[in-house]
Amino acid sequence: MQNLGLGIIAGLGLSLSACVTINGAPMGTTDNTTIVTQYPIEATMLDIYTKARSAKLMAIVEGQTVTADIKVTPKGAMLFNGKSVQGGEISTISTLSGQVTNQAVATNYFTLNPLVFHGFTDNTGIYSVSNQTSSIPKSARVGESSSFVTDTVYTDQTMSRQLGIYEQTWSLTQDSNKTAWFCIGTSGNLLINNDPDSASTECYNINAQGDILASKVVITQPAENGNGTIELMSQ
Repeated sequence: MQNLGLGIIAGLGLSLSACVTINGAPMGTTDNTTIVTQYPIEATMLDIYTKARSAKLMAIVEGQTVTADIKVTPKGAMLFNGKSVQGGEISTISTLSGQVTNQAVATNYFTLNPLVFHGFTDNTGIYSVSNQTSSIPKSARVGESSSFVTDTVYTDQTMSRQLGIYEQTWSLTQDSNKTAWFCIGTSGNLLINNDPDSASTECYNINAQGDILASKVVITQPAENGNGTIELMSQ
């Protein structure tokens, strides 16, 4: 399953300090109503990866503006690794101070009822086969988390040369009384072509119905005085 961090980090070429300025207002709000502690997980993932949507993320990194324009486009019925699947294309255009640094296009392959991810390909020829290690729950409570996919990444569809293996996990944390952050974290090997010691997490602020209210991508890289972090927030 392709994570958004891969498309964003490629080509930035930044040497991060341990502290990065973040754009975007905090999502949490305070109210006195009942606290919602259970949120739909499968429905949120369907909204993220299988349905048409767009988002613009932004951060200030060492005085430079980093943006990522993301568009998800359903591709309908397809074949992948000998299986009949559905496809969802993710296009990411990254810019640094107004200059395009990378244009990435990846397609996730999945089946529905229940939602199962089978792999992804991208515009560089990468061919990744997913092993879904646990089912995606219909709903989860705040504080719960689980690993759910292991991907084996190859240079191309011949699968003759393996680039690496990475794991993806989901987690759910409280934001406000009626919202939560649903995050998908990816181990460092996802960014093996750009920086093997990097890792990325994409997070979605959701309500009790699973509607996406905001999003962010957090990318962690080694830095001179500790890990540097880029946190891009939706605008």
